[in-house]
Amino acid sequence: MQDTGWRETGPEHRSGFACFVGRPNAGKSTLTNALVGTKIAITSNKPQTTRHAIRGVVHRDDAQLIIVDTPGLHRPRTLLGERLNDVVKSTWSEVDVVGFCVPADEKIGPGDRYIASELAKIVRHTPVVGLVTKTDLVKPEAVAEQLLALQQVMDFAELVPVSAVDGYQVQTVADVLVGQLPEGPQLYPDGDLTDEPEQTLIAELIREAALEGVRDELPHSIAVTVEEVLPREGRDDLVDIYAHVYVERSSQKAIVLGHKGSRLKQVGANARRHIEALLGSKVYLDLHVKIAKDWQRDPKQLGKLGF
Repeated sequence: MQDTGWRETGPEHRSGFACFVGRPNAGKSTLTNALVGTKIAITSNKPQTTRHAIRGVVHRDDAQLIIVDTPGLHRPRTLLGERLNDVVKSTWSEVDVVGFCVPADEKIGPGDRYIASELAKIVRHTPVVGLVTKTDLVKPEAVAEQLLALQQVMDFAELVPVSAVDGYQVQTVADVLVGQLPEGPQLYPDGDLTDEPEQTLIAELIREAALEGVRDELPHSIAVTVEEVLPREGRDDLVDIYAHVYVERSSQKAIVLGHKGSRLKQVGANARRHIEALLGSKVYLDLHVKIAKDWQRDPKQLGKLGF
């Protein structure tokens, strides 16, 4: 008989959804990847790296935890920003537990309090777990101080310090989140790590590579679309990918291209390495940079780019 990946689960098996929220760059995507055990969400030190709610599946004998990685909640300045916030809030209403991420190396500020005030509206029916992330960046005393400070912000079901980078308490976070899930059968077959379409993941890996080393004003302006993913005719081991990198102005196009196209070539090489790992195949990546003027503020162009 063929193994479909579906298992018989006992009455005490738990399954459900969790999401991580927090300010931009609070370590949500890195923690998602650490829990799932593979790269399903792109990471960068640039704010607003995550632009979609990406689901990653954690398989355990006693539970199946589906983590929804969301964009950072922020006070929006553009239509794109408003739509990203809508993604976050609609996700909150659909999950069984929320993990509120606050980095250990930054003082709790107005952005965190704004998120806490929004979470207070759902805490009666959805438990919120406080997570002090990036503990590898500070001394233990600073972690303890941050835990005390976070405790004052709102009423949490539990508080956990964690470092996704060195693995500190990642398993504890999983245990705490699973403890808040209802009893139920598998929702995804064994082996499924995400339900994201392949083209979305490829586009995200290209965008991650394009974000590396760019100036602060540019990250928000970069969007990527994958036009075609085709097996090379007559070759079982090669996939041709055609993609467009969009920016808002010609000056930004020059930055992404670099001197005589050198930067775009590097972006392609970095992205290709991760895409080959994702697909398990050699990849020919054809990248072109295009201008979509002020796309972050234009409803028609936002729709075209998938927002």
